Amino acid sequence: MAEFREPPPGSAAAWCLALLRAERLEGKLEPPPPPDLDRPGALEAEAPPRRLAGPARPPDWVLLDKAEKRPSAGALRRPEPRARLLHTCLHHELQAAELFAWAFLCFPETPREFRAGLLRLAREELEHAGLYRLRLRALGFEFGAFGMRDWFWQRARGCRTPLEFVALMGLGLEGGNLEHGARLCQQFRAAGDEDSARVFERIQREEIGHVAFGRLWFERFVGAPLEFEAWRRALPPPLSPALLKGRPLNRAARRQAGLSAPFLDALEAVPPVDGRAGVRTEESG
Repeated sequence: MAEFREPPPGSAAAWCLALLRAERLEGKLEPPPPPDLDRPGALEAEAPPRRLAGPARPPDWVLLDKAEKRPSAGALRRPEPRARLLHTCLHHELQAAELFAWAFLCFPETPREFRAGLLRLAREELEHAGLYRLRLRALGFEFGAFGMRDWFWQRARGCRTPLEFVALMGLGLEGGNLEHGARLCQQFRAAGDEDSARVFERIQREEIGHVAFGRLWFERFVGAPLEFEAWRRALPPPLSPALLKGRPLNRAARRQAGLSAPFLDALEAVPPVDGRAGVRTEESG
């Protein structure tokens, strides 16, 4: 195995690596802005692929092997169950930011425009994490107060190509967020937490663009319009479309992201996974 080559200081790759290696909460949630790729030295001339097995974690975080049971809609009238769900959503946003940085390091051969998009999405995911953090604090809790599971990492780090990455991250996990976020928005609003409901609404609007990014680059990598079967084949095993959607399907948001009616018809027709037969996706916001 080739020796790991550290990126030049001040480069975009160094920023991504610092985010992944950070062991303090501030380094995870409040990093400096990534460098502008137009700045000299921000991009290496011939960067090697840098594939990390996973991110560093603060030593006081409680990492779980199995997700905790999701609070019922009725339980959300109490602050602690709402805080637990917000905590999970914050952790999902952090993982997404880290994984966009991870992909930047893994796939240096991709077009500059793609890598610039990865940095932009990483920054937006950190902003979303900050919004959830504010709501968590308003309820009297800090990030790290509850256990968390690195489910996104467990699945996405197996992506071997940029096509697999956008299939899973952009069209799969981010796509499923459009359903989960809409449902959680309704549940928090019904529980009387209007401020959190508005956060879910804002994040969902912005993540439509993340799904659109995944669609755009899937089409560019395959050289053809997005088709359901092509997407299904590109997903890294053991993941399947059934694991990457919520119910009911948020057709309006997915259509805004540029997914075609035939694609959504095929996705909606996929039967739900029996929890005893397969691994379910975690729900996120």
